[in-house]
Amino acid sequence: MKLQTINQIPKLKPRAIDAHKGDFGKVCIIAGSIGMSGAAALAGRSALRAGAGLVRVATPRSVLPVVASIEPSFTTIALPEDSAGRISAKAINTILDAVSENDAVAFGPGVGISGALQSVLEALLEQEQLRLIIDADGLNNLTKIKDWSAKLKAELILTPHPGEMKRLWSGLFRESAIGGPGERKQQAAQLAQRTNCIVALKGAGTVVTDGEKVYVNKTGNPGMATAGSGDVLTGVITALMGQGLSNFDAAVLGVYIHGLAGNIAAEKIGQVSLMATDIIDALGKAFTRS
Repeated sequence: MKLQTINQIPKLKPRAIDAHKGDFGKVCIIAGSIGMSGAAALAGRSALRAGAGLVRVATPRSVLPVVASIEPSFTTIALPEDSAGRISAKAINTILDAVSENDAVAFGPGVGISGALQSVLEALLEQEQLRLIIDADGLNNLTKIKDWSAKLKAELILTPHPGEMKRLWSGLFRESAIGGPGERKQQAAQLAQRTNCIVALKGAGTVVTDGEKVYVNKTGNPGMATAGSGDVLTGVITALMGQGLSNFDAAVLGVYIHGLAGNIAAEKIGQVSLMATDIIDALGKAFTRS
C-alpha cells in the first residue's frame, strides 16, 4: 500500500475582528460516569482551550454537578443513567437532539461499557453528516457492535491506542491485526480504508491517516503517558473540527498541538510530574508556537 506522507501542519484561519462565539464551533462531548467525572471535564475544558466557541458536556445526571463545578465555561446536559451511574438507553433522544445543534461531537471518555451505551453509539453512527470522534470507552463499546462499519453514516474519527486498535480490528474483521510496531502506518491505513474513517493510532509517533494520506507526529514525550491525556486530545480534536477543519486536518493539528503542549509543560515541570491538566494549561502557548 503506497501512502502519501504529509509533513505540513494545518493551521486555523485568523479570527475576524467582528467574530462571535458561533463562528468558532459548537461542540458536544458525551462523556463521564460515576467515578469518571474527570474524563468528561478534561475533554470539555481542553475543547475550550483549543478554541471552540461553545462547549456542551453531556453526562449522567448524578455526575453533572461534579463536572460542572470543575469548569464554569462549558455548559452541561443531564442524561438519564442506569443503576451503575452510566448513560442509559433512555438518553438516546436527548443526545440526538443535542448533537443536531452542534458542529462536532465526541463520544467515549469515561462512559464505561454496557449494552445501553452500544445502543446510544449505534444511533450516533447512523446520523448522516454527523462529525463524530470516538475515543476510550467509546471504542470499547464500538468493538461490541457487530458490522458497525456497514451501518456507518456519520463522518468518523477513531483514536485508538494499540490495545484498542487490536480489539477494533479483531472485532470488525474477525482476524488478528497486521504487523508490529514497525508497521503502524500500514495497520492504521488499512483500518481507515476498510471503514472509511480517519484513524489516529496513538503512541510514540501517533499515526493519522485516511487510508491514502498519512502523517506521523513528532511532538510529545513519555511524560504524557498519564491518565487523562487521551481525554485532552479528544477535546482538542473536537474543537478543531468545530472550527471548520476537515476531519483529517483536525486530527493532524490536534495530535501535533497536543504533543507540543505536552513538551511545553514538560519544559516547565518535568516529565515525571506531568499531569493531563498541565497539558491543557500549555495549549495556549502551543497554539502561539505553531
